[in-house]
Amino acid sequence: MRVLVTGHKGYIGTVLVPMLQERGHQVSGLDTDYFARCLFAGELPDVAGTRKDIRDVDAEDVAGFDAVIHLAGLSNDPLGDYRPHLTEDINEKAAVALARLAKASGVQRFLFASSCSNYGAGGADFLDEAAAFNPVTPYGMSKVKVEAALHQLADADFSPTYLRASTAYGVSPLLRFDLVVNNLTAWAFTTGLVYLKSDGSPWRPVVHVEDIACSYIAALEAPRDTVHDRAYNVGTTAENYQIRELAEIVRDIVPGCRIDYAPDAGPDKRCYRVDCNRIARELHGFKPQWTARRGVEQLYEVYKRVGLTLEEFEGERYMRIAHVKKLVEDGLLDEELRWQEPEGG
Repeated sequence: MRVLVTGHKGYIGTVLVPMLQERGHQVSGLDTDYFARCLFAGELPDVAGTRKDIRDVDAEDVAGFDAVIHLAGLSNDPLGDYRPHLTEDINEKAAVALARLAKASGVQRFLFASSCSNYGAGGADFLDEAAAFNPVTPYGMSKVKVEAALHQLADADFSPTYLRASTAYGVSPLLRFDLVVNNLTAWAFTTGLVYLKSDGSPWRPVVHVEDIACSYIAALEAPRDTVHDRAYNVGTTAENYQIRELAEIVRDIVPGCRIDYAPDAGPDKRCYRVDCNRIARELHGFKPQWTARRGVEQLYEVYKRVGLTLEEFEGERYMRIAHVKKLVEDGLLDEELRWQEPEGG
């Protein structure tokens, strides 16, 4: 297929694009490239790409594609909280506008990077795809609204699919350190402390970034009738953990570290466990390979090889919110997170 991947230079996109190419798909990318200076390890995919704000996409950008995989957006809760109206503009309004353009241009498949954060304050019961939404952040709210809008667009000619990813972890060229497994392992490696910023009680499903990429490929290559207007929790049901359990895994793998809690550590209202049986039953191409324990082992080895420091992963070089704020401070991005001239990549 001819596939457009928005956000192809992000945490998931830089893993997904080479895997799509290996499967023989013709891939193009579109990305505003906020994080061009944040390469962590490895190389960026060699793919034709357009440097463009998702808010400015037009019909020409989507014409001629069989499918769009829409990953682009403000990618975490701190960025979502930074200026909530921007999360609405970028993650919600621009995503819906992109889908409408894609439909009008004859794109048949639209795979949307949704999230299990839709469930938000979901409690300790296992939640399947029919569970009620209860988002507690602008990021989660944006995902819920886009799913609803895409459902309205679905018809015989336009087939959206909603991939609700569990909390991601694992090595990527554009690694994110705000994600819980990546973050706990980084703290342990650089300081000797598995540093918890909550009381460790919330539940969270986790899934490796490579397995997330595999879910997109499985959905893209599945029969249309299987995935049409269909949501999938992405992960495995066995990979639901309380945060303190993840901390214990990190403590067991990273030598010489111990668990510590931030002075203001308390309950996190984001608490949910998800049932991933639907994706296991219906998307036969989705065969997850990773567990949290293997992921921590991978992260630890790469952190050692790179020589990661606390200042790097907690600072403007790799922390998404700190990096964006620095680009604004330096005048490279304006207050609406649009690039200023001369080009700020």
